[in-house]
Amino acid sequence: MDIQTTKLELLKVILENENSEFIQRVSDFVKKERKDFWNELSLSEKKEINKGINELNNGKRISYESFLKKIS
Repeated sequence: MDIQTTKLELLKVILENENSEFIQRVSDFVKKERKDFWNELSLSEKKEINKGINELNNGKRISYESFLKKIS
């Protein structure tokens, strides 16, 4: 059986199921299986993102137009 057929069959089972507990378990499983992009980042990338968040939280902002001029 190919992957597309399997996906369609799973979708059909989910759509036809009225058991909210079952649906919640499927939802929880899918959420758990998703990769969090944060875990894929390097330490330096994480530091840069946190630095930017801290700057924004401290009111250090520039306009989009200023940013474009800076990188051009």
